[in-house]
Amino acid sequence: MKKIALLGSTGSIGTQTLEIVREQKDLTVVALAAGKNVNLLETQIREFHPKTAVLWEEKDAADLRERVRDLSVNVLSGMDGLLEIAVMPESEILVTAIVGMLGIRPTIAAIKAGKTIALANKETLVTAGHIIMPLAKEHHAPILPVDSEHSAIFQSLNGERKNTIHKILLTASGGPFRGKKRKDLNNIRVEDALRHPNWSMGPKITIDSATMVNKGLEVMEAKWLFDVKLDQVQVVVHPQSVIHSMVEYEDGAVIAQLGTPDMRLPIQYALYYPKRRSLSGKRLDFFQLASLTFEEPDFETFSGLGLAFSAMEQGGNIPTAYNAANEKAVSLFLDGQISFLQIPEIIQACMEHCVYEKNPDVGKILETEAEVYAFIESRW
Repeated sequence: MKKIALLGSTGSIGTQTLEIVREQKDLTVVALAAGKNVNLLETQIREFHPKTAVLWEEKDAADLRERVRDLSVNVLSGMDGLLEIAVMPESEILVTAIVGMLGIRPTIAAIKAGKTIALANKETLVTAGHIIMPLAKEHHAPILPVDSEHSAIFQSLNGERKNTIHKILLTASGGPFRGKKRKDLNNIRVEDALRHPNWSMGPKITIDSATMVNKGLEVMEAKWLFDVKLDQVQVVVHPQSVIHSMVEYEDGAVIAQLGTPDMRLPIQYALYYPKRRSLSGKRLDFFQLASLTFEEPDFETFSGLGLAFSAMEQGGNIPTAYNAANEKAVSLFLDGQISFLQIPEIIQACMEHCVYEKNPDVGKILETEAEVYAFIESRW
């Protein structure tokens, strides 16, 4: 039995991870952590019987303790709870599906404890890749990507590690507004932006896909994960979401990973790597595929993507400013306080306002996040 701890158990990635646990039968969940969904976490505790559970707010944790007092589960709260889960001796794999920069400190703790990291938290590498990757190498802690695109790249590198990468081709569906121009996006409603054509995801990442900021974050993540230069990462719009990403080698050969848009596949691959397991669900039928098409991204309409390249070129704490600004701006958009097109405008303003720090430690990263939030609240 392989033992896992799961941060972000009530979100999209978390619930799909538990679907795999339910189906495969030989995975044991030793810890679960969620934000504030007390009802769902209680249900998960009763089904999967973890030793430890965590909610962010102590008042929610107190509520949960009362609800599960008939069970032998230790209910904790806050960052202390996340850190305790990260280093639990009972766990082998830490699945980091928590949203935001809350994932940085638990990931660092788990790496130092020698855990395998199944990484679904983009912010960890976007803001702290310069810390995380050397630390993982020092402690021989594998980092296995869970994002479909990065998992596809990882799979395309199998057996090719000694060969030189010429280019990473990071595919993007284009989101619900592919083909539209800026003038078409003036009156976009929240419900319009949440209608992703291919993937079923949480609201924040779905909005990120609509702005293509999500692809910008993935560009930064790919740079750190696969140790390539920024100009070796190329975004390719592929509306069918069949090819999940590709690697071009120095001889011109391109290796790609294909499949149906099902997040359970990259999650399960990370949990069982290097083995593959049978997985329920729809399979790719090439005879039903009318065509596979590819387009260049529209950097003018989706300016958030270009800002990601700019943030990564500047480096330091600017990617943190990019990420924090986007998190806050998406929250404001979902709450109806700003327009869709204001999201990249806020990101750019925050990048320009940020005081540059060349090699930020975790404290400075979190300080930059707080400064960005304060700047947005003062203006929007």
